[in-house]
Amino acid sequence: MSEEHEADDKDGGPPYAECVLCRKPTEYPKSQKGVTLCPVCEWQEAQRAACSG
Repeated sequence: MSEEHEADDKDGGPPYAECVLCRKPTEYPKSQKGVTLCPVCEWQEAQRAACSG
C-alpha cells in the first residue's frame, strides 16, 4: 500500500487560476478566459442569481 497519491493531490495538475472574489484556487487552469470562481463562490453566485427573481 502506498500513500503517494495523497502527496500528488497537493502539487499535481496544472497551475490553477485564482478566484476573483476570494483568491482561493479554482478548478480552472490559469489559461481559462473570463471570470474564474472557486467552487464555494460559484455556488454562492448561483444562489444569488436563482433568488434574484
